[in-house]
Amino acid sequence: MMSVIVNGEHTRLAPESSVGDLVAVLELPDRGIAVAVDGEVVPRGRWDRLLHNDARIEIVTAVQGG
Repeated sequence: MMSVIVNGEHTRLAPESSVGDLVAVLELPDRGIAVAVDGEVVPRGRWDRLLHNDARIEIVTAVQGG
């Protein structure tokens, strides 16, 4: 297993997991969120990017308001 840090929490994933795999494991929508890995924003079209052990991932959800 591989360990990554998502929004400050340790999360275990299968080796060679991608950003898209992480989004699926966390059961997040594939739209309306932004993902950054090690401080670099990863566009949705690049969610095939493989993660590495101890990667620091931030996921934010867009909210609407007024």
